[in-house]
Amino acid sequence: MVDDSAAGRTGEAFTLDIERGKIREFARATHSANPAYLEGDDPVVPATFLTTAFFWQHGAADPWEAVAMDQHKGLHAEQEFVFHGPPPRAGTRLTGVSRIESVTRKEGRSGPLAFAVMVTEFRDDTGRLVATAKLTGVEAG
Repeated sequence: MVDDSAAGRTGEAFTLDIERGKIREFARATHSANPAYLEGDDPVVPATFLTTAFFWQHGAADPWEAVAMDQHKGLHAEQEFVFHGPPPRAGTRLTGVSRIESVTRKEGRSGPLAFAVMVTEFRDDTGRLVATAKLTGVEAG
């Protein structure tokens, strides 16, 4: 059951090193043939690449755990990425910080629904905001 008190929880900072090989693996896994992702020493990341942050974000860096969404009743409802300039390239180190933006409830056709939204900000070594990721999860109750 989703815990309403998770709203406002912020995780610790985590590091995401953007590697050329990982960009290529991601592009191939998503069936992209775009040469911008596959060629050169510093390819640009595909638009949804930052979802791989889940592999680096754990423990105190992951506030999503506080949401306590039942994985049998929950699902990943939406994901949005906003780039605040050019997308990052291989060789970039990003620092991410996630927070639970909101937990809301509403009545659905089949019963109650709980929505949780997590926002992650990614900054480069200079502190510049590079991208914002917004994840929405929903649990049928």
